[in-house]
Amino acid sequence: MHSGLEQKFCRFDTEVTVLEGSRIEGYASVFGACDHGGDVVEAGAYANSLKRLSVERRGVKMLWQHDPAQPIGIWDEVREDGRGLWVKGRLLDTVAKGREAASLIAAGAIDGLSIGYRTLKATKNDQGQRVLTELELWEVSLVTFPMLPSARVASKGEGPKDADLRKLARSLEAARRELAGV
Repeated sequence: MHSGLEQKFCRFDTEVTVLEGSRIEGYASVFGACDHGGDVVEAGAYANSLKRLSVERRGVKMLWQHDPAQPIGIWDEVREDGRGLWVKGRLLDTVAKGREAASLIAAGAIDGLSIGYRTLKATKNDQGQRVLTELELWEVSLVTFPMLPSARVASKGEGPKDADLRKLARSLEAARRELAGV
């Protein structure tokens, strides 16, 4: 990994969707939300990085668990909007880990996104949180344990049985968090 590279985790929410078994989309980062590390990403923090990547015709990498030796897909679109950093991409079914990731997401076993970045500018707010105002975005990974647990995976076109299983999984996760005091 590169010196100074940091990682932020964000769970999928209903905004993240698995389409056709390999297409995913959703928010990799949500503006204004404090993560477990005490960091808050400010709107506009990715703008310069995304502009540079576009000019240089480079993309944000899609990795498995932040492992640079395990790319699992392609982010076709990465952009900031009023809510956060929105990503849309494809898991590669020609890569074993890509197929595995698609299966794990569909089963509800993996539901996290995490950003790999370098902090260029940050300040502290009155609550002692680090406010990230400019980031150099390197990658967005699918991960097991997200740092910002404000979201979950959802699939479009799922049947009632799948929807019931997802609802049960969400209930179990909420109970786990309550028991853990999170």
